[in-house]
Amino acid sequence: MSVRRLAEDAVQPAAFGFNRENTAWARATIKKYPKGREQSAVIPLMMRAQEQDGWVTRAAIESIADMLGMPYIRALEVATFYTQFQLKPVGTKAHIQVCGTTPCMLRGSEELIKVCKRKIGSEQFKPNEAGTLSWEEVECQGACVNAPMVMIFKDAYEDLTPDQLADIIDEFEAGKGDQVTPGPQNGRHLSAPLGGLTTLTEPDAPVQAKPARKAPAKAAVSASKTTTAASSDKNRPAGMDKPAEIDDLKLISGVGPKIEGILHSIGIYKWEQVSKWKKAEREWVDGFLKFKGRIDREDWVKQAKALTKGGIDEYVRVFGKKPR
Repeated sequence: MSVRRLAEDAVQPAAFGFNRENTAWARATIKKYPKGREQSAVIPLMMRAQEQDGWVTRAAIESIADMLGMPYIRALEVATFYTQFQLKPVGTKAHIQVCGTTPCMLRGSEELIKVCKRKIGSEQFKPNEAGTLSWEEVECQGACVNAPMVMIFKDAYEDLTPDQLADIIDEFEAGKGDQVTPGPQNGRHLSAPLGGLTTLTEPDAPVQAKPARKAPAKAAVSASKTTTAASSDKNRPAGMDKPAEIDDLKLISGVGPKIEGILHSIGIYKWEQVSKWKKAEREWVDGFLKFKGRIDREDWVKQAKALTKGGIDEYVRVFGKKPR
């Protein structure tokens, strides 16, 4: 990896400050991160500083470090590591990033680079005489289907010919960059096949409606069969007929509506029943529900004992939180 250094002191501004809009944005962005993790906002803040001033200055790096309470060297490490940050002044109207990775190279990126050299200058990162345009060659920008391509600011311009890039550069130089439509420049729709669709081209055929599935009934039958088959197992916990008042088994962490329904199907309606399960019974239910240790891992028995003893208040006393 090449060494990246800050611009010479002669071009470095004495101070940096976000404008009013970006200051509000920066404060809101920092609040998105947990307390003690605010330094994680360093990358988005640096990107916003670059968008505001065109490049990342020493003053911006130090100002952002102060905002986040981090040592200058840590912020400097971020700025010099990521090549998305421009550490020297670039074109004020456009900085063209030409993708030179293999797919783009095979599709003509070298010709695009020649255009940049002819219209801007022979050296990468060095603005033209007016200071309005600059360029660089970069690695893959993620639009290989639409090669070759360039990025200007946040927009991608794809499926380019040398003449098209030359016209785009002229538009930005004239201050009309906002009038150039980003994306494919050859009429392609996004990343669709260049010659148009080759599949799913027939008119929509009427789809014959399938008969509605009776999922609940099927599930009930399946559960019934499983319950019947397992009813003779000596380790199966004792069930009961559905009482007039049943407990909300969903208060036990790990029991949702579906699991509660299955427990009901084997006669489990009360927290007290769960609180009395021995090891063999827990293993039976665990296998029946295909939980693989979840009952012991989440300690259903202890939860059920607390709920049986004093409901939610006792649960909070024991576990320090309300049941979900």
